[in-house]
Amino acid sequence: MIDDLQRLRALYPVPGERALRKQMDRLDRHALRFIALSPFVVLSTADAQGRQDASPRGGAPGFVRADTQRLWIPDAPGNHRLDSLSNIIATGGIGLLFLLPGVDETLRVNGRARLHDDAERLAPFAADPRVRLVIEVDVQEAYLHCAKALMRSKLWSDAARVERSVLPSMGAMINEQIGSDAPAESQAQMLARYAQDL
Repeated sequence: MIDDLQRLRALYPVPGERALRKQMDRLDRHALRFIALSPFVVLSTADAQGRQDASPRGGAPGFVRADTQRLWIPDAPGNHRLDSLSNIIATGGIGLLFLLPGVDETLRVNGRARLHDDAERLAPFAADPRVRLVIEVDVQEAYLHCAKALMRSKLWSDAARVERSVLPSMGAMINEQIGSDAPAESQAQMLARYAQDL
């Protein structure tokens, strides 16, 4: 087991100057453009005991608003567990990973987050009446991440696409996981239900 930084670092070369210098404490024009084009971000948070959580968020490109020092993420309805939001209240730390379909590079942003439900912060998202609060993030670190992971995964390649039928429906999988004998919601039923609330 690798349990100290010296042994860990011995396995890898020293990071290059470019990898270190690319980290910024603000969003430059390239990061702002990336966010404006992105329809998808993963929120990473932790609770007061250090338990980690990663939650996907999506919307029309540009659904996350930003300036050079701050981001505003509207909270659209999900499963109502509130894991990420509870973690933000507990610790305030957040990591964001923005993706652009077809682009292998990603944008990473780390910072301090707060939850707001005041009219001023909700106003830019008024077109969506489902938005109840906004996650406001003060940027502490931002940098473009290299393309290697997405290139290796071939995430955007048509040849890498998996047919949905390779897995049971979400309803069937969850019923099995929780030991429910209730009739499982089919994939078609789930899609019809989601369509009312996207």
